[in-house]
Amino acid sequence: MTTLFKIIARINKGILPSFTKQQLDPSKAKKWQLAVLAWRYYVTSRCINQ
Repeated sequence: MTTLFKIIARINKGILPSFTKQQLDPSKAKKWQLAVLAWRYYVTSRCINQ
């Protein structure tokens, strides 16, 4: 399962935008931006914890 999340994390890094580099303020983010942030957090936490 860990390798699956590592693969997904690499795909996310290449495809999804990095809002931390853009210094996005979460309180001013749109719903789709929050969804991307949540997805990236979920995958990263699963990749690290397992």
